[in-house]
Amino acid sequence: MKNLETRYLKRLSECYPTIAAASTEIINLQAILNLPKGTEHFLTDIHGEYEAFSHVLKNGSGSVRRKIDDVFGNTLSKRDKQSLATLIYYPKEKMAQVKKAETNMEDWYKINLYRLIEVSKRSASKYTRSKVRKALPKDFAYVIEELITEKSEVNDKESYYNEIIMTIIRIGRAEEFIEAISELIQRLVVDHLHIVGDIYDRGPGPHIIMDKLMTYHSLDIQWGNHDVLWMGAAAGQRGCIANVIRICARYGNLDILEDGYGINLLPLATFSLRTYGDDPCTCFALKGPEKPNKAEMEMDLRMHKAISVIQFKVEGQIIKGRKEFGLEDRALLHRIDYEKGTIMLGKKEYQLLDTNFPTIDPKDPYRLCPEEEEVMERLERAFMGCEKLQKHIRFLLAKGGLYKVYNDNLLYHGCVPLNEDGSFKEVSLFGETFKGKSLYDALERYIRKGFFALDPQAREEGRDMMWYIWLHPGSPLFGKDKMATFERYFLAEKMTHLERKNPYYNLLEDEKVMDSILREFGLSSEEAHIVNGHMPVKRKDGESPIKCNGKVLVIDGGFSRAYQKETGIAGYTLIYNSYGLLLVAHEPFESTEAAIQKESDIHSDYMVVKRVVKRRLVGDTDVGKELKGQVTDLERLLGAYRSGEIKEKM
Repeated sequence: MKNLETRYLKRLSECYPTIAAASTEIINLQAILNLPKGTEHFLTDIHGEYEAFSHVLKNGSGSVRRKIDDVFGNTLSKRDKQSLATLIYYPKEKMAQVKKAETNMEDWYKINLYRLIEVSKRSASKYTRSKVRKALPKDFAYVIEELITEKSEVNDKESYYNEIIMTIIRIGRAEEFIEAISELIQRLVVDHLHIVGDIYDRGPGPHIIMDKLMTYHSLDIQWGNHDVLWMGAAAGQRGCIANVIRICARYGNLDILEDGYGINLLPLATFSLRTYGDDPCTCFALKGPEKPNKAEMEMDLRMHKAISVIQFKVEGQIIKGRKEFGLEDRALLHRIDYEKGTIMLGKKEYQLLDTNFPTIDPKDPYRLCPEEEEVMERLERAFMGCEKLQKHIRFLLAKGGLYKVYNDNLLYHGCVPLNEDGSFKEVSLFGETFKGKSLYDALERYIRKGFFALDPQAREEGRDMMWYIWLHPGSPLFGKDKMATFERYFLAEKMTHLERKNPYYNLLEDEKVMDSILREFGLSSEEAHIVNGHMPVKRKDGESPIKCNGKVLVIDGGFSRAYQKETGIAGYTLIYNSYGLLLVAHEPFESTEAAIQKESDIHSDYMVVKRVVKRRLVGDTDVGKELKGQVTDLERLLGAYRSGEIKEKM
């Protein structure tokens, strides 16, 4: 053990080769430990709504506006504060608007530059100078550092700063400088971003959101069920591919695949037109905004039906091949009486709303016809060969997981599968039984195997497990007894559409059960919380996002317009800063243009979940624990230098 420790300290000495270097780093780390903790921003259920997501990201769920209030208090009017906030969110667009009405742009630049510098000073004050320096925009790094750093040696500070600002204006760089310092403020007000699942599906821009996240300075992602579905599609799992295309078709978003990812849907379109050209496809009405082009709408309807039928066939094949999944009751095509146009579910017979199935052979209903097989082969190659999609999925794999424990908070998208009595439900995966945390860990291993396993069988199991996670009752990301996709399309009886939720959702107010979940994931502190996505909070019905006396926070972002009539708002986000936890309720986002023109914001009100008596420092966080460990190691290295055990490298 002593030899191992000596080897470790010798390795550490390569980074800190002298007593002076090790001592300096200890001082630096101690300084960081005593700074206020950085602001964490939690978002979930974004569902492709790029504009609303981008706005919330820019305003930090109100963090920018709160920083402006901290700096200016009552010295600025409410309107001036909102104008300044809009400038920080959309500097380029706001300045273009101002130039149309403002007669003296030099004064406008001067006033707003001073205001922006004050906000950036306050935003930078909770970080070390080194960290701020790394965040500075390259073109203006030196100038901004001069402006936001106190100069005790300068006698006439006002004249010094005024000369710098006037020079920026005089040489025609004011607009570029304002853009740079606005982006710096956005970056500094939020130290770390948590995405608690469901970036994909429903909205038109998940690919744009992924591009944005890939440039974000610090984040983690907990995968949602829709994210795992797209991961499975990228891995070439046919059930996932069919589901992804069907959902895109249903919400009128096939251009995500064609334009966003360059996936060729022409073979599917050609097949759909040839097979369902005379079919009105009334059961496959689209949920997205109506398209002005009637021919395009009709094409989307036919593609929607074609891929849905293919999906039911492909899923039937998976169910037959993976009997260990125990989903035989969800293979439905062989239960149809094709002459009568009915289906037997349990002991009851139901009339189908659509009986036109030209590609289904009643004797072998799950076999793809030759054209369907060709379509799926081409789609499989397209998804697996799409460079942009693969890059996005690799990013999800690198930055993500099914759950995360961070600063006394347990983050996951769906649920922890439970029995009626609140005990952890046992789930069998390929002959092994898992529950609670071990179920999450096992499922995540399978997902990674689906991409990285060298053994073909292990890789295939991983791919099929991604489809399992999408719709299986044992999946913590699904958490229902069935996915009634077929019933919603083909049956009028609403009771057949019912998807019963896992008991977890009925036990959210049971403190004993929630405490057992927190302990299962290694959290026993009274300060611990579960941060949960996936569940739209129906505020219009009086529902609260704060459950179980504040132990559980449901923050479905409500970005998806499809849910906003149901919930009454556009959902919730969460801020965790050095003063405590703050839930932010959002109004529906109108548009980026409206946000600039009307200077409107979408955070409507706040709920303080927990306010701390003593401001939390970096030393009180998970990062602080790591830094304290580094300090301990460096102090051991100092001891080794001073005892002569290790020699300094001068």
